[in-house]
Amino acid sequence: LFNILPKDIADRLKAGETNISNKHYDITILFADIIRFTPQAKLMKPEDIVLTLNNIFTEFDTLAQRFGLEKIKTIGDSYFAVGGLKGDPIKSALNTISLAREMNKVCKIINEEITEMIIDLRVGIHSGEAISGVIGKTKYTYDLWGSTINLANRLETTCPVGKIQISEETKKLIGSKFQLDSHKKDIKGFGEIN
Repeated sequence: LFNILPKDIADRLKAGETNISNKHYDITILFADIIRFTPQAKLMKPEDIVLTLNNIFTEFDTLAQRFGLEKIKTIGDSYFAVGGLKGDPIKSALNTISLAREMNKVCKIINEEITEMIIDLRVGIHSGEAISGVIGKTKYTYDLWGSTINLANRLETTCPVGKIQISEETKKLIGSKFQLDSHKKDIKGFGEIN
C-alpha cells in the first residue's frame, strides 16, 4: 500500500477507515507532459516505448521523493504530483518548482542517451486548495479534485516547449526566489490570467 498511497492514507485504510477524504489549502500541483510522445512512439517497438517511459518516470519518482512531493499518478505520458499535503506551503511551492527544473535536466540527459525519440517537457504549476481521497475497492486510487488541479493542467497544456509555467498564486508563495518572465494568457474555463 505504501507504494501506491501516501503513508498516512495507507495507515487509515489499514485501520479500517472506508471513506477517506481531506481538504487541503495552499498545496502546489505539478503537471508535466512529454511533448510529441504519441507520434514519436508510433515508430517504436512496444517494449522500447514502455522502457523509455519507465526510465523517465522512475527518474521523476526519485526526484519527487527527494523534493518531498507526492506522485499522484501518470496519465499516459503525463506526470501528476503534489507538494504541500503536509508541511510548509512556501517550501512546498519552492520544492515543486525545483522538481520541475530537475525534470527538465533529466530529459536533457536522457536525450543524450537515446536516439528513438526526443524528450521535451511542458510543465504547469498552480497553488491553491483541493480535495483528496481514496476511491475504489479492489484497485485503490488516491486522487485530488478541484479547480486548482484543473488550472495546473491547463497551464501545462498551454506551456511553451521546455518551459515551466506557473500561476500568480504560486508566484506569491515563492516570492523572488526564481527568475520569472511575466505574461498574460487566456485559459479555457478561467479567462485571462497572469
